[in-house]
Amino acid sequence: MGNGVKEGSVRLREDAEAALSSPVSSKRDHRQVLSSLLSGALAGALAKTAVAPLDRTKIIFQVSSKRFSAKEAFRLLYFTYLNEGFLSLWRGNSATMVRVVPYAAIQFSAHEEYKRILGRYYGFRGEALPPWPRLLAGALAGTTAASLTYPLDLVRARMAVTPKEMYSNIFHVFIRISREEGLKTLYHGFTPTVLGVIPYAGLSFFTYETLKSLHREYSGRPQPYPFERMVFGACAGLIGQSASYPLDVVRRRMQTAGVTGHPHASILSTLRTIVREEGAVRGLYKGLSMNWLKGPIAVGISFTTFDLMQILLRRLQS
Repeated sequence: MGNGVKEGSVRLREDAEAALSSPVSSKRDHRQVLSSLLSGALAGALAKTAVAPLDRTKIIFQVSSKRFSAKEAFRLLYFTYLNEGFLSLWRGNSATMVRVVPYAAIQFSAHEEYKRILGRYYGFRGEALPPWPRLLAGALAGTTAASLTYPLDLVRARMAVTPKEMYSNIFHVFIRISREEGLKTLYHGFTPTVLGVIPYAGLSFFTYETLKSLHREYSGRPQPYPFERMVFGACAGLIGQSASYPLDVVRRRMQTAGVTGHPHASILSTLRTIVREEGAVRGLYKGLSMNWLKGPIAVGISFTTFDLMQILLRRLQS
């Protein structure tokens, strides 16, 4: 009888402590989510702005049948600067920011949440995840972000490949597409996007987290230096973008079909057309060398900015 009363009182005390601590825990969780959202938004904005001219050039080649070369790419950059001015190299960047800021914020925040969920599920709470859950967390984060922000990506691609007279601003693109091509066009190319995001985000986050884990193990330092983070991020971007690049080309063709003269078509039909007209390697990997230049820079900046912002915000909160 006495033991039963004692056990009951212990359980009640534990329940009471849990009830009292849950609002604190919930508040801490909300702070962590907000911190991840803010850090991710800044990381995405800085990374994309840094490589915007190269990104625009890559998209122009991806959606045309013109053969890509580094010489032609830099010639296009130079003539764009001469004919339209220096700031024209960032044309479409406002649309990019409208997409990238929420995309990066959601992706990084979702990645932190998926890491926590998978860590609890696999019993690795507070520790680095093993390889497969690490890959899964990145893939799920990328898929979540792409699903929620896809129409903004399509608008950005349209603005990048059209003269400024065609679309005056982001809202004008939405209005014209809805009126002339139908609302469903805003999700045209969504399937290859998700199919490409799964290996891209999965491998990028996996590579970056793995390199940080190996660095901790072999250097004995808990945190890498900023330039080391940049190198880890560059490696992550190189591997992720190389793995998913053909689907990126297909996605861009499908997104811009309404303004480049290509008919709206399925993934397989678009793939067949590219291979038939331009060849498998030249067509599906067009602009990859440009991506090898801009991708590692952008991903390196993005991961480094996110990590440093997280460290700064944690210090400010404590």
